[in-house]
Amino acid sequence: MDIKLFDSELKVMDVLWKEGDCPARHIAEVMTERYGWNVNTTYTLIKRCIKKGAITRSDPHFMCHALIPKEEVQEAETNELINKIYDGSADLLFSALLNRKKLSAEQIERLRQMVDEMK
Repeated sequence: MDIKLFDSELKVMDVLWKEGDCPARHIAEVMTERYGWNVNTTYTLIKRCIKKGAITRSDPHFMCHALIPKEEVQEAETNELINKIYDGSADLLFSALLNRKKLSAEQIERLRQMVDEMK
């Protein structure tokens, strides 16, 4: 993915990923409720996302549509984290995550199954 979205832009995208296509006015209402943003802030962020190619808009009602799936952004952000913090080593990231908290037996078993499926 060549598009770099900042945290505030990801918050806007999250509304579209969760709710599907919706008018910019609705996104602005959600951002006001969640974060106390004013309408102009949200519209500016929507326009930035449009410029970056992450959102397209259509009329009437400034209807917004996400052009990139959440999974694509998650993968790009994960890769960036691995490269930036863990010197490109996914196993170091995995180790750090496992050492952060005590996992239940069920969670450990799910992780085992995931690793086994990758073999």
